[in-house]
Amino acid sequence: MANSFSKEERVAFDEVFEGFEDALVVSGLFNKYQLDGVEAERTGNTIWRPQPYIAQSFVGLNQTANFDRNYTQLSVPTTLGYSHAVPLTLSATELRDQLQERSLGRAAMQRLASDINVDCSNLAALTGTLVVKRTTAATGFSDVAAADTAFNRNGIPMSDRKMLLSSADYNGMAADLGGRQTLNGKTLTAFEDARIGRVAGFETFKMDYAYRLTAAAAGATTINGANQFYVPKATSTATTGEVGNVDNRYQNIAVTVASGTIKAGDAFTIAGVNEVHHITKLDTGSLKTFRVTGIITGGGGSGVIQISPPIISGGGNADAELQYKNVTATPASGAAITWLNTVSAPVNPFWQADVFEIMPGKYAPKAESGLAIMQASTKQGVTVVMTRQGSINDLSTKYRWDVWYGLVNKQPEMSGIELFNQT
Repeated sequence: MANSFSKEERVAFDEVFEGFEDALVVSGLFNKYQLDGVEAERTGNTIWRPQPYIAQSFVGLNQTANFDRNYTQLSVPTTLGYSHAVPLTLSATELRDQLQERSLGRAAMQRLASDINVDCSNLAALTGTLVVKRTTAATGFSDVAAADTAFNRNGIPMSDRKMLLSSADYNGMAADLGGRQTLNGKTLTAFEDARIGRVAGFETFKMDYAYRLTAAAAGATTINGANQFYVPKATSTATTGEVGNVDNRYQNIAVTVASGTIKAGDAFTIAGVNEVHHITKLDTGSLKTFRVTGIITGGGGSGVIQISPPIISGGGNADAELQYKNVTATPASGAAITWLNTVSAPVNPFWQADVFEIMPGKYAPKAESGLAIMQASTKQGVTVVMTRQGSINDLSTKYRWDVWYGLVNKQPEMSGIELFNQT
């Protein structure tokens, strides 16, 4: 028979769990998608989530020629790919002090909450593609307003915008606000608690940990080859005839690097490739920003890198290209790439609320296997599973706390990063 937890142990677990839930600051900003456990097992713990449609409009009364145009529904995969556990063993003598067990449980919960927050902030830092580069330290309203301008320029919805700031950058903004004499309530809060709240349309939050993006190490870099544009498609057909979904967030491009190496996370623009408004498709007058998401071959010299978002210029004139067009032109062969992350610095992510999702997973160990099992779920559905097993050999007891979840950026072009102190 399985061992069961005592009432006191259950109360202690509930008390510690409340602190765990309170600590989930970053993940609490992500939307939740709940995947049924049976469905998850039968689909390899992966499900495809739809991206937003973008509609087209055409001028004139007679639209006969336009009814045959196709709308392409794009989707992205979410996988239960994040798993963290805190295992430990207590001896028979250590178990005499029940406070020991509770203290270790609290430490385990704190660590798991930290792991979840770090995974979420790293995802936001590495997948946002709208890059706002600032040459000075964070000073206040104008910094957040720059992110607001970038979003508005690209047609990102104005509701539910979020921004995470490193402690140094957040406190720098609070110092600016705290020194003002015209906003009494907000000024006092900034001065006393270093809290700035809502600024320029963004709800802002302070991070105790921020991903640090190192400076780009590649020298002069150019596009190697013409016609490197991307045509979105919902599905692809394998040589075996099997039809599968396509992840359209990435594209492989060939580049030439004169010196140094490219790395994942680097941000860049391409000469002659401007961004367009997502809805109107009009030129914004600003260069499109991209991120390196992987090194396919090389990294130095001639090679192939994976980038996000793909270059959708309409070069193939397909309906899907016109629907999801994001740049004014296909880059010319030899077009210069300019690296934006010129100085190592903390990354400050910002996004529209529909972009990031957390998909909770749940282990289901068998109680009849000799384990004592206790579990609880947060408001977002993240489940902490606590298990206990005793050893007859030395009378010690093993404990472990587990969490399992998936994270996804459904639309990298609706999320971005801000970097300060760049040259």
